[in-house]
This record gives sequence, C-alpha cells and structure tokens, in this order.
Amino acid sequence: MASPDQSDGLTTRSAKVKYASRLATRSFRFEHREFLAEGPQAVREALKVPGAVVEVFVTPDAAERHPELLPATVPMHEVDERVLKAIADTVQPQGIIARCRFVDHDLADVLAALPRLVVICADIRDPGNAGTVIRCADAAGADAVVFTGHSVDPFNPKAVRASVGSVFHLPLVITSDTADVVAQFKAAGLTVLAADGAGSLDLFADEQALAAPTAWLMGNEAWGLPDDVAALADHTVSIPIFGRAESLNLATAAAVCLYGSARAHQTR
Repeated sequence: MASPDQSDGLTTRSAKVKYASRLATRSFRFEHREFLAEGPQAVREALKVPGAVVEVFVTPDAAERHPELLPATVPMHEVDERVLKAIADTVQPQGIIARCRFVDHDLADVLAALPRLVVICADIRDPGNAGTVIRCADAAGADAVVFTGHSVDPFNPKAVRASVGSVFHLPLVITSDTADVVAQFKAAGLTVLAADGAGSLDLFADEQALAAPTAWLMGNEAWGLPDDVAALADHTVSIPIFGRAESLNLATAAAVCLYGSARAHQTR
C-alpha cells in the first residue's frame, strides 16, 4: 500500500491541480485523452484496469477510510478539502479522485469480439442518461456501448458518476457516423432494433425478434430518433405503456430493451 505523498504541498494554484480541474471540459479531455473518476467506487473500478489511472488525489480522512485504494503502483497526493473541491465536479466530493486515461475502444475491436448485444446512442446529450445507459448495459451483460453523432462523451464527469464504475467494465466507442456504425453491425450479423414509441414491433408481443444478436439504436432525449436514422434499423420497437405516462425516459427505455434482449438470449 502506498503512502500519499505529502511533500508536494499541492494548493489550488498548483499546476497539477489546475490541469486536473480542466478535465471538466470536453475539449481538454479529448486533447489529452484523460478524464476524472470521482469517489471511492469509481476509483476502485479504475484501479482494476491496468494502466488506466495516472494519479490519485485523496484527503487524509478518505485515505484512512479506504486504504485499499492506495496501491504502491500509482502516484498518490494527499490534499486538503479545498484542493479536492478545486478539482472535483461535485459540490461535496467524496474525498478521492483519480486522474485516468481514456478507456475507449475502436469499433473494429468490438466487432472482432463477435458481440451479441450492444447499444448505439445516437445524439444523446444528457451525461446522466449516458452514464446510466452504460450502467444498464453493463448490468444486462451487453458487449459495448457506442456513442455516435453529437452525443455527450462518456467521460464527462457526470456520466462517469452515473455509471458508478461501469465505464471501466465494458468497451465504449466514440464515433461520429451513425449510419456507418449501423451498417457495420448489420454486416457483422446483428439485427439493429430502434427504440421508437411508434414502433412496428411490440417489445413484449414480439419477443422472438430479440433472440438474435442485437444492436439497440437509442435516440436523443428530447426528439428521439429522426426518421432517417430510424430507417437505418431493421425494425422499430415500441415499449408498451400500461399506465398514463406519456413515455419512458431514455435511460429507463434502454434498461427495459436491454433486459428484454438479455432475457431472450438467456432463454435461447
């Protein structure tokens, strides 16, 4: 177990602290291909990925509570609460933050692994939804989550927090061309299903459509999938609404669809 390095004397004006705090912005994250993982659970999962963690900032209290998160192989910096707050995206940080390297993958690598269940997020903008979709995909045993178009990146601080560590568990792909992604999954033998409130198939009534290897295409929180994007799918699928709610939000819809596929795959 490492001892946090108290000789640095890091303050809110230290270059190392300013650099870490700038990872809150997308352009800086992509320029340096680094992001922040806040809180014990996120740091714990990050440390399980070889080479993912660059360094860790930790308060004395958090170091005492979580000695297992202080491995000798990663630089540790003991800092006070003011410094941690200068780095953190949250108002009340949980005492420990890891600076991490991007853990994204190429689409070719995902396809080479012969996936059976993936999610394509087309132009989703809310980082909380992005992180929750990643978490749901992880829980359902999906093989990857792909972010296309102008989607928020999965390494946004809020997305990382919402994933509760799942950003480190399954391949994430960031690319711009939704049509190309759909075409490549189709060529790999996956059925592409678009979640759409006016879908031609019913998620429950047409369960046989879920048994094949599947790529779920999910649209923007506000306007869903544009007609030209939905037309890329093999089928559009609606989730039945039994109560009076107008619809389900993106993350909830993704969870229902993913577990529908997972159940169909397990049964098969």
